[in-house]
Amino acid sequence: MGRYLSSIISSLFGKFASKEFNKPLQNFINSAYVKLLKLDMSEFDKPSSYSSLKNLFIRELKQQRVVDASKNSVISPCDSKIIAFGTIKRNSAHQIKGMNYNTNELIGALENSKILEGGSFINFYLSPKDYHRYHMPFSVKVLSVTYIPGKLYPVNMPLLKKKKNLYLQNERVVIELLDRYDKKHFLVLVGALNVGKMVVTFEKRIKTNSGLKRFKIDYKEPILLNKGELFGWFEMGSTIVLLSQKNALRLDVELNSKVKFGDIIGELNEN
Repeated sequence: MGRYLSSIISSLFGKFASKEFNKPLQNFINSAYVKLLKLDMSEFDKPSSYSSLKNLFIRELKQQRVVDASKNSVISPCDSKIIAFGTIKRNSAHQIKGMNYNTNELIGALENSKILEGGSFINFYLSPKDYHRYHMPFSVKVLSVTYIPGKLYPVNMPLLKKKKNLYLQNERVVIELLDRYDKKHFLVLVGALNVGKMVVTFEKRIKTNSGLKRFKIDYKEPILLNKGELFGWFEMGSTIVLLSQKNALRLDVELNSKVKFGDIIGELNEN
């Protein structure tokens, strides 16, 4: 599937999902989606309360989850499955076991950056049934945001296992961060088929799947965001990658485990 075809499909699906049909039809669409994907709606409003399929996709929690208050704990930024994690070696990390990607290319580094060498990576896969909003895993200073245009291939387990450099080919948004100890991290939002939009709430200039060319926004005054703070959402399932410099983050997770936003997945390293 070519870049433009996948973009067109995603755009058309986005228009359908955004359309508000008459109440009986919309209720049928929402209920069918919930039953088809077996959504757990226990933390959310009733399916009939959403005026469009898109609003059901990006549903808010009825009650905010409790976020651990300790200064060094790191929480999952989303509801997802952990499909890969480990150490970055020679600018390489796992897309999934047996399939690697170049971390410099992922974040759009034009030079051979060594900032991530020996650091950690972790990939969070959000399925279409998951809660689609994302939150900060720890308190941060946002230094920059980079938009990288690309294709919108599906990001699912079968394709992750067979398509080389899937993350590098897809549209993405790269958020450059400093933690409380001034160690660097990158949060990478990876687009996918039917993800008509990746929203970044603190940066309105980011408009994904809209034909924009690559650009980077540097902040003279860093944007401060607290652990657990909402910073956007996918309009369908996709992937978040967290890359951290050496000795910045100690992960405590299990491969293929399901995590929820707010679950502790590791801690920041003071040293």
